[in-house]
Amino acid sequence: MHRPTLDRAAELREESGVIDRLRGETSTRVIAVRDGRVRVTDDLLVRVAPTEPVDATWALLGRDESGTPLLLAALPAESATIDAAPDETWLGLRDLGARLPAQESEILIEALALAAWLRDAPFCPTCGGGTEIRQAGWSRRCLVCGRDHFPRTDPAVIVAVESRDGERLLLGANANWGGRMYSCFAGFVEAGESLESTVHRELAEESGVRLSALRYVSSQAWPFPRSLMVGFRAVVDDEADARADGEEIVDVRWFTRAEITSSLEGEGPVGLPGHASIARALIVDWLEAGA
Repeated sequence: MHRPTLDRAAELREESGVIDRLRGETSTRVIAVRDGRVRVTDDLLVRVAPTEPVDATWALLGRDESGTPLLLAALPAESATIDAAPDETWLGLRDLGARLPAQESEILIEALALAAWLRDAPFCPTCGGGTEIRQAGWSRRCLVCGRDHFPRTDPAVIVAVESRDGERLLLGANANWGGRMYSCFAGFVEAGESLESTVHRELAEESGVRLSALRYVSSQAWPFPRSLMVGFRAVVDDEADARADGEEIVDVRWFTRAEITSSLEGEGPVGLPGHASIARALIVDWLEAGA
C-alpha cells in the first residue's frame, strides 16, 4: 500500500497572503496545469519557478517529500505554454499511465482535481453569485450570500467479480467502448446509499448477478472530473445469472486466468483497462492472488 508522501500543509491555508509569500520565495516550485494536462520530463512532473506562469489561478498543493513548497498554477486552456514548451509535451493522466512514480502520481492527481474545481466552479451553486477564492485555493466564499463551498468528491464503486471457485473473472463491455474493451463493473453511489449497497445494486443492474461475498481492496482518486473510485473484490452467487443489461453494458463474459494473462500482455482475446486505472489494478490483484 502506498503511503502518502505529500504534506498538504493544511495549517498554511489559513495564513493571510500565503500564496503571495510562497511565490516570492526562490525555493518554491510550481506545477502548472492547462486543460487537464501537465508537463513531464524523464517521468517526473516539471516543476517551474513561481515567476514563470502568467495569467494563472493559484493554489497551495503542499510540501513534497523534501519539504519544498509546491504551488498549483491553473492556466487557461488558451494560455501560451510556459518556457516555450510545444503542445505535444503537455500530457494528461491517461497519457501518462503508470509511468510516474507513486509520489509523482499523488501530486499529479491532486493538481488535476484542484485545477478542475478552480476552473469549473466560479459561481455559488446556491444563489448563482460570484465567489472569491479562500484558504489558499481550497474553498470559495460567495460574495452575495456568504456561503462557503469546497472541492467536491463523488464516490463510486468498482468491482472485480470472480467465480465461486476463484478461477474465472467476470468483466463487462461498456457501450461507450464499442465492445472493444472489457473491464470491472462500476457505478456512482446514490444519495443515502452505502458503498456495499451500491456494489450489490450496480452488479444486479449491469450484469444480473448476486454476490455472496464482498471485500474492500483499495481506492483511487480519479479526477474526471472529481471521482473517488472505491475498489472491491466480490464472489458471484450464481454464475448462470450473468447477463448484460443491453444499454450501458453490451456484453458480459467470464475470463480464465490464461485469457486475462494474455489480454494484459496485449495479445488478446480482448482489450483491458490501461495502466493508470484502478480497474486494471483490481484485475491484476485477482490474477496474482491465484498464482
